[in-house]
Amino acid sequence: MLPLTNLFSLFVSGGPVGMIIITLLFIGLFFAAWKAPAWVKEIGIAALVVGIFWTLLGQLQIADFLAGHDDVAFNIIAGGFKVSLIPVLYGLIVYFVSLILRVIHKPRI
Repeated sequence: MLPLTNLFSLFVSGGPVGMIIITLLFIGLFFAAWKAPAWVKEIGIAALVVGIFWTLLGQLQIADFLAGHDDVAFNIIAGGFKVSLIPVLYGLIVYFVSLILRVIHKPRI
């Protein structure tokens, strides 16, 4: 398990704006599971889409940086790719939770 400081640094490294949007969707997911279960799937998909968008935005920034610099060490490039994958992982976690909530709310036979 990651300590709380590492989770916070991952949150900030992933891009605060995108991570906040995904977190708000995560909170909305639990509210929807309580009040409007039909929206659980859509909120989970929205979190996944925001995570993918934010990851692609990070990949675009990496490509822009590489285009402007001739000699960049591989560890810098790998670190940039690692950081750019944080939002999509967070979006996948939120989507997975939405799937679990949908299974819980399914009518029993």
